[in-house]
Amino acid sequence: MKIFFNDDGLPTGLMKSGQHVGVLCVDDSKFILKQLSQIFVSREFAVIDTAENGAEALVKYKENQDKIHLITLDITMPEMDGLTALKKLKELNPDVNVIMVTALGTADTVKEAIKLGAKGYIVKPLDRGKVLERIGKIFG
Repeated sequence: MKIFFNDDGLPTGLMKSGQHVGVLCVDDSKFILKQLSQIFVSREFAVIDTAENGAEALVKYKENQDKIHLITLDITMPEMDGLTALKKLKELNPDVNVIMVTALGTADTVKEAIKLGAKGYIVKPLDRGKVLERIGKIFG
């Protein structure tokens, strides 16, 4: 899937087909969900839904699989953590684009997520430019 990039070199949420890139944001922090949603919407991504844990993410992904092109997935969450959710998402769709969201100091966990098929990671606290750069690497 190819997307457009602006003159600033950062990705937009528009695919070359004219469709918006659909995103599912998963984090147990409402603040992080709001922050990610604002970053995506500001670049014309379509935030299809949000979830507060891995179990909820799986349900929402199954409901909207045809509209979701990218999932941001927190690693540490109650009920079902990000690594477990990543494994299950990859079982549903091996081609799903997942980028992990993590606090500093979880390098081993991030390495494990990459081995499991995550396309990259975003570090908290979120930096708008860095979030968009990481997304650009996935779709570039």
